Amino acid sequence: MEEMENKDRDREEIFSRAVRAGKRTYFFDVKATVGEEYYITITESKRRFNNEQGKFFYEKHKLFLYKEDFDKFANGLSDVVEFIRTGKAPYRPEIVTDTITEEDSEGVKITARTIEFEDLSTDSDNN
Repeated sequence: MEEMENKDRDREEIFSRAVRAGKRTYFFDVKATVGEEYYITITESKRRFNNEQGKFFYEKHKLFLYKEDFDKFANGLSDVVEFIRTGKAPYRPEIVTDTITEEDSEGVKITARTIEFEDLSTDSDNN
């Protein structure tokens, strides 16, 4: 089982894009499953210093995103980016949530939705 997982991790990239952002680098890599279905790996890499060894190392976090989840992932990312840019939560009727309305430091009302992980698992199974 572990050998199979290592083969998946070591698959050659079909297409790759690196994005440098401050102290982080994001890698967007397209790979293929054994059945030739494409998926994306998103890797965040941060350079860190190990005080004990006196050496730099790279801390990496990886996310696997499969084709059947692309639209939902893109919609969720779009929603949070829009919220950060505008302060307004976009309405998506497919996810029912509670709303919280607060005022920011300048008195502007901000409405945010709360989502429970348990709700997501049942919603995503039905969509």
